[in-house]
Amino acid sequence: MIDNTMTDEGPSLDSFLRHLQTEVETANEIADKSERNDRLLQLEASIQEAIIFANRYKELQNQGVDPLLLVDPKVQQERPAPPATKGQAILLGSSTCARCGKLLENDLDFCPACGATK
Repeated sequence: MIDNTMTDEGPSLDSFLRHLQTEVETANEIADKSERNDRLLQLEASIQEAIIFANRYKELQNQGVDPLLLVDPKVQQERPAPPATKGQAILLGSSTCARCGKLLENDLDFCPACGATK
């Protein structure tokens, strides 16, 4: 889980998301329609990327990978980080089937694509 408190390093991701939500409210008051739409698009993209980052961070931690560890790409890793698409990262707590690689649903005990059990 990402820490929600203020640290010596600065505000948390949750603080940043709250800031972006406040900016959305402010952007809705921009008089020029084109400028307002451009700003809202920027903010929505930022919110989505922050959510994707938070979910990807959580997934890496669940896989036993340090999300903040800088790795030399020239050095072969023992266990590479699991791949994730943006769609997978958006879904909280999602995982993939070990047999077919399809997205698993949290409430099922089997893979709906190939039938393998978790």
